[in-house]
Amino acid sequence: MATLMRLSPSKYIKHIFLSMLAVFMLAGNITTDTNSGVSGFDMFNNVQAQEQTTDHAAVQHSTTSIKAPAKAEPMWVVKVFREHQALAIFITLGLGYWLGAIKFGHFSLGAVTGTLIAGVIIGQLDISISSQVKSMFFTMFLFAVGYGVGPQFVRGIAKNGAPQAIFAVVISFLCFAVTYAGAKIAGYDVGLAAGLWAGAQTISASIGLATDAINSSGFSNTKELLDQIPVAYAICYLFGTIGTGMILAYVGPTLLGVNLEEACKDYEKEMSAGTPEDGISRVWHRSESRTYEISDDINGMTVAEFESQHHAERLFIEKLKRNGEVVDVEPTMALAAKDIIALTGHTDALVHAQQYLTEVADEELDNLPLETVDLVVTNKKFANRTLVSLADEDYARGVFLNKISRGAASQEVPLLAQTEIHRGDVLSITGTKTHTSRMEKEVGHVDRTTTETDMVWVGLFIVVFGLLGALAVNIDGAPVTLSVSGGVLIGGLVLGWLRSIHPTFARLPEPTQWFMNSVGLNVFIAIVGISAGPGFVAGLENVGPELFLIGAAATAIPMLLAPLIGKYIFKFHPAINLGVCGGARTSTASVAMVGEKAKSNIPMLGYTVPYAVSNTLLTLMGMFMVLFY
Repeated sequence: MATLMRLSPSKYIKHIFLSMLAVFMLAGNITTDTNSGVSGFDMFNNVQAQEQTTDHAAVQHSTTSIKAPAKAEPMWVVKVFREHQALAIFITLGLGYWLGAIKFGHFSLGAVTGTLIAGVIIGQLDISISSQVKSMFFTMFLFAVGYGVGPQFVRGIAKNGAPQAIFAVVISFLCFAVTYAGAKIAGYDVGLAAGLWAGAQTISASIGLATDAINSSGFSNTKELLDQIPVAYAICYLFGTIGTGMILAYVGPTLLGVNLEEACKDYEKEMSAGTPEDGISRVWHRSESRTYEISDDINGMTVAEFESQHHAERLFIEKLKRNGEVVDVEPTMALAAKDIIALTGHTDALVHAQQYLTEVADEELDNLPLETVDLVVTNKKFANRTLVSLADEDYARGVFLNKISRGAASQEVPLLAQTEIHRGDVLSITGTKTHTSRMEKEVGHVDRTTTETDMVWVGLFIVVFGLLGALAVNIDGAPVTLSVSGGVLIGGLVLGWLRSIHPTFARLPEPTQWFMNSVGLNVFIAIVGISAGPGFVAGLENVGPELFLIGAAATAIPMLLAPLIGKYIFKFHPAINLGVCGGARTSTASVAMVGEKAKSNIPMLGYTVPYAVSNTLLTLMGMFMVLFY
């Protein structure tokens, strides 16, 4: 341990890396020599061949020179991996997701970094994988990213989300300027600059666009440049993740000059204006259902009058049985003594109702056919309304709201009286089919569970926008193009937005989105790591400490300035300011840390629009880093 502590940072990292590599090698009875330039597998077999030749010469007492042994065959496992590259990819994915899930306090490496490390280790086996495999999976990933952020991206450039969207653009260009300047000052080549960008800003998707740009730019040392990208990415990514969260959660409140917990309480109070005495959750949430008999005290009262007595707690008559027959319930219907009704509502409201109702057992009414569905908001008239105002609408009768999910990351939005519903939000609602269908007609489209993907539209948009992205424009003799990858990303944005408006086509179920997004990216990263593996250690040793410091600066400087820009220029409320900053850096982990520091999920209200805008811009800037470098 004392020896390790005396090593320089680059030597220490290299020592850890080689120790991990040695464990992997020993598992297959493999030796390695990092200084010889000959793979451990070949050395092992060459030594055996030399010993056999020497023994044979000794027995024959030959004085003739010994011929160089023929290159030995690699071990069986290595040979299988080289011939069946799919196995190498899958073992890399398995190890990568496992490494990425290991927790270090509040942090974990994440699947992408874990997969890159695993890929570099497996890459020591000298496995060659077709670049077309990498391209196909990256195309899937980019399309899923665009599809997921499409609704919020479009809203971000509309009236209500414009300030947050413009802020995201400003911070994205600030991040680009700082990173670009750092790479230029250090004299890095374009490969290191692209990796520095991807790692310091934790935007893994930009690696693919930077790779495409390098491949199409005619560099003479393309392979060397591409191998530099994962080296720089790995060095800068860890602080990019941890540093962003630490700055926003612990330095951010000081920069804003506020007590974050108190600021969130104040903002929640503002957003709760008009909340019923018992809270907005009591207005919307269903607790249970019971069956009662109407007493003489409310004989002749209409259904609407009965329900209005419990307006603050939303009590509804779902079914009514009269003279043994179940009849349709209408708001204007008069209640009669001895009627049997099925009520849904909060427990306190049901208990309060028992002063003029008698609870009874009725097998037919006790079993209400309730359903819980996800309702996608598509109607412009419904969008940008507050929860407290929507509770008064006739079409909201009998419907209970469980939660609101927003954005590509499906972030849960706080249920406050003044919380606005955005187009593209997903409302989880519960009620009878009659009520949920009425709500669906007025609000949007119920996204009922299905596993089918509308591949006709997915395939069409990938091809059409990929072709558009491939178009090149000559500027001063140099071809400038968005690239196929950039076109596919925009195609996903357009289709995702269209789906939010007309959710009857182009369905991409959430499990499919996860596969395209997570597995698509990580297969790409696995192949990048495997391909760069042989030269990774040397690259890490050459540029490690200096690159880490420059990456830390590229991460920290924009995040130190962002809260101040949000405060003095955009006038964001302190409670959501840091959430907007985290969204502009597409850092979900940082917003989670801010929420933990604030003891509130209020900061998340500022996250989704900047995230959608920056996720697109920061990805495209991986290509700009190459084009403008």
